[in-house]
Parts: sequence; C-alpha cells; structure tokens
Amino acid sequence: MSEETLTRQQIRRKRKFGEPILPEEEDETEQEHRHIIAVTLDNTIGALNRVTNLFSARGFNLESVAVGETEDSSVARLTLVTVGNDRIVAQITRQLDNLVNTYDVTDLTDADHVERELCLLKVQYTSETRPEILDIKDIFRGRVVNVTPETMVLEVTGPNKKINAFVGMMEEHGIEEVARSGQVAMHRNLEYEAPNPLASADAAQPENGSTPDNK
Repeated sequence: MSEETLTRQQIRRKRKFGEPILPEEEDETEQEHRHIIAVTLDNTIGALNRVTNLFSARGFNLESVAVGETEDSSVARLTLVTVGNDRIVAQITRQLDNLVNTYDVTDLTDADHVERELCLLKVQYTSETRPEILDIKDIFRGRVVNVTPETMVLEVTGPNKKINAFVGMMEEHGIEEVARSGQVAMHRNLEYEAPNPLASADAAQPENGSTPDNK
C-alpha cells in the first residue's frame, strides 16, 4: 500500500506508533536515533516512577528527565529524552498511554516543536581570558549570574545543540562545574487543514458559468 492510498488518519496513526508508511521505510524503523517524549500524568512520585521504570526495564538510557507542575498543580508534565529505534520507542509510548495515572503521551521527535534547556556553567577566568569568555557568553545570548575573583557562573538557555556548543567553547578556559536542567519541549503550533484554493475558486464561480458583473 502506497502513501497516496492511505488516509490522513492512517498516516498519523502509523507515524505515532513508529510503523513504516512505505515498504522501503521498514528498515528505517530499526535505526536508532534521539526521541523527545512529553508525558502528562498525575503529580505523584508513584506515577513518575512507573514511567521511568518502563524505559529502564527495556534497557533504555534516559539522557535527560525534566518534570514540573502544569497549570493544574495536581498534573505534572514530564519530558524524556532517550535514544532508540522507532519501533521499540513506539511500543513503550503505547504502554505509557495505558498507565492509569497517565493522561497523554506524545513523541515530539518528528513533530514541529520548540525545545529548551537551561545550563549553569562555572568557569575560571583571569584578566586576560575574561574578555573572551564574556564575548562567547554574548554570542550564545547568555548572562553572568555570579562572579568571584577567580570564577564566574554563566547562564545559557536554548536547544540541546546550542548548550553542547557553549560547553565545548568553555572547555579550554577551565570549567569547574556544569548543571543542566534537562530538556523541555512542546508543539510549536496546532495542526490545521490547509485551505484548498481550487475549492475556493469553484465556490466563487456562478452556477450558470457566466462571469459576475463588476460593481
């Protein structure tokens, strides 16, 4: 069955569960890559443990886990980052969706989304290296949150790649400590049906096929 013969609902379902849409995509589902999964669930320790235990039981390493309250203090939003193939991750997300304390599970990996991570980095400096460190901080749109005669603490937020690049640039200056919050992510925009320009043109055409008078 080709992609053209599938309905939009069937395509969305296959993508959600990590199933191949076309025959040539079957091998791609076995390739491992990074997944960002957002889960809303009861704001209790037991609910959080059940979610993370599903991944550890399958041997998945969680690169980052970020959790916090939503607009409802009884509901938490958990953002997980892990590496695995689409088929296995899809199986885990289905199991997560069936947990009693879980309300919604979304794999944001292939969706249009925005992600952010907070990084606090303590770096050594001297009078000679201070200008260069501050220049790097400005390039990454960071800010200084603490200063001592020998070290400064910098704060930077952004996607994972930006944080990794910032840490890499600071290594030569003598990093003393790094604290990273883990990633949070959400959909960038809502799904919508694009208007059909042909349908609009047909609707504007008079029934008798004549051209409307200009007024």
